[in-house]
Amino acid sequence: MIRSRWLPGAALASISALALGACSMAPKYVAPAPPVAESWPVGDAYLAQSEVTLPLVSYTEIFQDPRLQSLVEQALTNNRDLRVAAANLAAARAQVRVVRANQFPAIGVSGSASRTEANGAAAGGTTGNVTGDRSSYSLQGGISSFELDFFGKYASATEAQRNTALSTEAAARTVRLGLVADLAQAWATYAADKELLEIAQATAANAERSVALTGARLKGGIAPRTDLRQAEQVLETARGDVASQTTALAQDVNAVRLLVGADFDEALLPGNLDEVNRSLAVLPAGTSSQVLLRRPDVLEAEYSLRAANADIGTARAQLFPSISLTGLLGVASNALSALFDKGAFSATGTAAASWSIFNAGGRTANVEVAKAQRDAALATYEKAIQTAFREVADALAGQGTLAERLRAASRFTEAATDTARLTEASYRQGITSSLENLDAQRSLYSARQQEIAVRLAAAGNRITLYRVLGGDQASPPQTR
Repeated sequence: MIRSRWLPGAALASISALALGACSMAPKYVAPAPPVAESWPVGDAYLAQSEVTLPLVSYTEIFQDPRLQSLVEQALTNNRDLRVAAANLAAARAQVRVVRANQFPAIGVSGSASRTEANGAAAGGTTGNVTGDRSSYSLQGGISSFELDFFGKYASATEAQRNTALSTEAAARTVRLGLVADLAQAWATYAADKELLEIAQATAANAERSVALTGARLKGGIAPRTDLRQAEQVLETARGDVASQTTALAQDVNAVRLLVGADFDEALLPGNLDEVNRSLAVLPAGTSSQVLLRRPDVLEAEYSLRAANADIGTARAQLFPSISLTGLLGVASNALSALFDKGAFSATGTAAASWSIFNAGGRTANVEVAKAQRDAALATYEKAIQTAFREVADALAGQGTLAERLRAASRFTEAATDTARLTEASYRQGITSSLENLDAQRSLYSARQQEIAVRLAAAGNRITLYRVLGGDQASPPQTR
């Protein structure tokens, strides 16, 4: 044990400098090259536009309807998934401070006081009692269990935890991005189901008229009973669809309420799909695939890779000796009046070094474990980029053909509408059969449903592009 009259403040400063200036055993992080092509696929399906940069834009620029924007704002405030993500992020950030505290000495202060009263016989056999009081005070402060981080063990652990926190932050942004996209999709789905309900109601009303007409023809002896039964089948099918779409519409409202996280004004819901599609901006194709590096799930994988890389430094530092330092600085006196006399102060310092000579290769194996985990994190990172590339390429392929699908569906509905009108007129005149008339009605009903499905797919494609391109995100957070 080393004793000295005083442990100057400069010594503490030197200790901290040694701790903070430690070298790092972690390998230098080099960002891997993205395992995807430099640009999106091209061809008729993609409608690639050269020299067009795909910007990162706010959801307000993509989802331009004020009603949807209002719902998104409410969801960003009330949604429980976002609250969970925010709590997880707060915990991850606090954990960084917990781990970083190991890089600094812990300084504590303790004090004590005691008083003793004694009554007894005087020395030498003298008759009488002697009364004496004794007081003792002490105050101590010092560094306890502080390990000098010469080889960067704690620095690497802090770096790993910091990147873990950044990964958690990216995960929270993924939740936010998904929430906005899910809410926009639910908003569009409500519009589609509302139109499907209206079509089912219109078809049921038309089928009721057909049943009445066929019933009158049956009574007049000019139509067989099979015609009436076939007309009733169309009617009951439409009635069943009315019931189903009524349920679907209520469930759509429930889905929006869950995403918003609170009750909302149903006047904020769209009236039809045309309103939805007019309010959704189209993202152009033709940008570099490097934009995927901004996706929050890709950022999450990258920061996990950085954390795994730093863990290698922690494992390597375990191979080297541990050097611990404790120090004690205090004052002690048997009497209060002498507490600050010269010589009342005392200081002690202790240094110790330990190094495990043999542990059956355990620490070396820890390094290998850390390297293997880093390799797994690298593969996960590359897979995240490849998956993102595939998702965006698929969405762009869909965008390139949706216009033609919409035109085809619209022309098919127009032809089915005209066919149904002409066939019903011919049936009323007795020129065509009831079966032909019913087939024309079924074809029109199916055509209108299919057109709505394609229009919903067009809205969904724009929402999907917003999601898979990592829209509404700022630049990646910098490691601090």
